[in-house]
Formats: sequence, C-alpha cells, structure tokens
Amino acid sequence: MEVLRTPDARFEGLPDWPYEPRYSEVRDADGARLRLHYADEGPRDGAPVLLMHGEPSWAYLYRHIIRGLAEKGHRAIAPDLIGFGRSDKPARRTDYTYERHVTWMSDWFRAMDLKDVTLFCQDWGGLIGLRLVAAFPERFAGVVVANTGLPIGSGMTEGFKSWLELSQTIPVMPIGGLINMGSARALTDAEVAAYDAPFPDDTYKEGARQFPTLVPVTPEHASVEENRAAWKALEAFRKPFLTAFSDGDPITQGGEALFQARVPGAKDQPHTMLHGGHFLQEDSPGPIVEILDAMIRRRA
Repeated sequence: MEVLRTPDARFEGLPDWPYEPRYSEVRDADGARLRLHYADEGPRDGAPVLLMHGEPSWAYLYRHIIRGLAEKGHRAIAPDLIGFGRSDKPARRTDYTYERHVTWMSDWFRAMDLKDVTLFCQDWGGLIGLRLVAAFPERFAGVVVANTGLPIGSGMTEGFKSWLELSQTIPVMPIGGLINMGSARALTDAEVAAYDAPFPDDTYKEGARQFPTLVPVTPEHASVEENRAAWKALEAFRKPFLTAFSDGDPITQGGEALFQARVPGAKDQPHTMLHGGHFLQEDSPGPIVEILDAMIRRRA
C-alpha cells in the first residue's frame, strides 16, 4: 500500500484550530502502518465525547464544538478518518473499503481504551461510529446521531443520488467548496482553505472520491450483511440514543425516523431538529454542545 502524508505546514495558522495534533498508529492486514490523527481536548478525567466526522471533511468540522465541550469540563476527542485531515492517505482508491475503515477505527478505539463514551456522529462518522457502538456497546454511555444512517442496501434518497453522481464526475473535487455548499451559512475564505488543507493535490483525494461509492445503498454493495448485524446490536441498545438531524439536508432527510423506531434507547429522548445543511456542525455548533452536555448531565 502506497501511503501519502500531508505536510504539517499545510495545517499552520488555521482559523479557530489551536489544538495540538496527536497521533496513533494502526496497521492494515497487509502490514501497512498508517498514522491516525486526532484532537483530544479538555480534562483527562472529563466525560469523553467522541466526535466522528464524515466525507469529505475532517476534525476541523468540530473546532467550535471541541472548545465548547472542553469549557464545560468534558473531554472532546475528534479523530480524522484514514484518508482525511492529518491522517495518512492511501494513494489508491481500491485501498478504501468500508470494512477496512471499521477495522482501522476499531483498532484505534481499543487502543484509546475509552469508557462511558458519548458519541456524536454525522455522515460517514455514523456509518463507522455506529459500527463501533454495535461492536463495543459496553464502552458507550450515550449516542447522538445527526445527518447519518446505517444503510442495508434498501435504496437512497434523491439527494444522495445527486451527490454520488457529482462526486464521480466532477473533474476536480473542491473539498472546501463542497463543505461550503453543504452548509447553510457561508464559510469564510479562510475556513474553506482549512478544509482544503489536507489535500495538496488530487492524488491525496482518492478517499474522498471513493467514499460515496462505498455507501451500501444496493443489495449488491459490500458491507450490507455487516450493517444488518450492527442493526441487531443497535436494536438491543437501551442507553440514551438521541437524534439531532438538521432541517436543510436533502441527503439524509427523514433518516431520524428509523433510529427513533428501532433503537430502544431512543424512546422518550428529547429528539430535536437543528438548523443547518448537511454539515450542521458549521451551522449549529452551540446547540450541539448543549445537547451533548445535557445528555451527559442527565446521567450524572
């Protein structure tokens, strides 16, 4: 496996991102070693909150949420998926599979030895993060899902269909521009540049290109059976499980209903609808902090 690493200089001076980079190493089955980056802020003995990003963003998406959680005394942990952010980037599209990412993040999660975790997950952060919940339910104290799903080959929204087509046909993938398009507010030029920072050129974007094709929206996709098994685990999950989708995302619109109907822990939770586009972390960071803080305090 050929692996690319974004130069550190690309991440200097990013707005609202003062966080020290931290790294772990995960190994692929073929023996490749991959460096995985994560932010880890707040008191070490604070309640851990795992913030999982999706496609094609990175932990920068959570910059305001990290600060808000740390100020409330919680420990905010935001990893970069392999292929994104400051994490290493396999150079071939075929190196990116759903199950590889679940394995990589599972290995990192076990090495972190986190307990009583509150998960916030959006987009691919949910497709991978909910697999962690299914595999390690004893390590999670609560879950907040936002603009995400756990597909089992039963189709796609028109919004996702349009995104899939765009992602595979656009000549140059403008990462920062895509985040801006998927947010209700207009990002500044500096913020757009921060989302572009992990990708010096298109050779670094193979993961961003491949991820939309990996979503198991048809029965023929890989990972359908693995996600079915994960749903069975979620259907036994009785700890607090809250939906906080946004009011302006055509890709995941209506997806909260499935979680509310199938996960026992979702019963009687204060489910909410937040303002924002697909990347609601850009539009409603303050309310997200309040939702997570309230969930933690309710179980204190």
